[in-house]
Amino acid sequence: MPLALVASRISRSIDPWLGWHFLGLSPAGAQATLELIVTAALSFVVFTFGSLLVAIQVASSQLTPRIIATTLLRDSVVKYTVSLFIFTLLFALTAQNRIQSTVPELVVFIAALLGIACFAAFFYLIDYASRLLRPISILRHVAESGLDVIRNVYPDLTPGAERSESSALGPPKFVMVHQGTSGIVLTLNTDKLVAEAARLGGVIEVVPQMGDFVATDEPVFKLYEKAESADKKALSAMLDLGSERTMEQDPTFAFRIVVDIALRALSPAINDPTTAVLAIDQLHRMLRSVGNRNLHTDEILDSSGRLLVIFRTPNWVDFVKLAFSEIRHFGSDQLQIVRRLRSMTENLIDTLPAHRHVALQQELDLIDRDIEKNFTHKEDIALARAADPQGLGGRAGARG
Repeated sequence: MPLALVASRISRSIDPWLGWHFLGLSPAGAQATLELIVTAALSFVVFTFGSLLVAIQVASSQLTPRIIATTLLRDSVVKYTVSLFIFTLLFALTAQNRIQSTVPELVVFIAALLGIACFAAFFYLIDYASRLLRPISILRHVAESGLDVIRNVYPDLTPGAERSESSALGPPKFVMVHQGTSGIVLTLNTDKLVAEAARLGGVIEVVPQMGDFVATDEPVFKLYEKAESADKKALSAMLDLGSERTMEQDPTFAFRIVVDIALRALSPAINDPTTAVLAIDQLHRMLRSVGNRNLHTDEILDSSGRLLVIFRTPNWVDFVKLAFSEIRHFGSDQLQIVRRLRSMTENLIDTLPAHRHVALQQELDLIDRDIEKNFTHKEDIALARAADPQGLGGRAGARG
């Protein structure tokens, strides 16, 4: 909005210097042209917001409400297109209100170009939004964001066996409780927290994990040794709480969104197992990325190996249970689901390090037990026990 006002003034001041007369518009013609541009831009804004609101409602009801904040409201194409409409609307309005006996041809020319750009952007936005709201587009977008978070939270690509938390610290010297508004843990400034622990020569333990709900008077930090003298206000400022989970530092939230989409697709009201298979495809991608990384981030040490900060993050079993349990529970009577889950499990067993296999083998055993419970015909049982990366329609034979 301010850019439109500034651009209008600048173009008006340049117009006399250029002395253009190639448009040949009278004041009435210029007014009519600008009025058409204003009407078109305003119509585009109204239609865009109206259609996006309807699309958001439909997508949130059929997929999951959590895609609103993670996709539509953060999409750069939607933002820039609406910004173009608003810019054009204000630019044309300002130009229209200042036309008197002479026509500023540069201003009208720029407004006409903006109007043409608005038409092109509007047609592009309709096509883009229709593709953006397809389940595969939403799932891919969420998975890409989740992979970025996984890379940031678990940067080490040398997976090793999970280690247990240190129990030699004893009881904390001070337990700091949350005194602000209740909320969900969104981000933590680990760099400042590590620097504070190193400066004090103590250990700081963060009680909640990313995505946990913290109510007023609940513990948020446990301070050990000399860390009890830490500035409590400074520590509180390092922990950011909000009303809804985000994927900024929460590696499991992307899994949660994809699983929710799969569960909605498996509900009797929608009954769309193919969309659930598309969701499992993205879970497969994210699980492979997690399984190939070092998840030993609970304890942050300094260069000499001294413990500074304890901050719990999900381990391999947490990710496996989140990806498998609910989908297997609600989709175990669907041939597509059990075949795709088996394909994912066997592929991960074949490609991930050996210490990741125990949790995956447990899920494979549960899939077999669910098949025995939900299918009665031996032909269906044999079909359900075949791994198929397409769910149903790809390879129908046994493994190997």
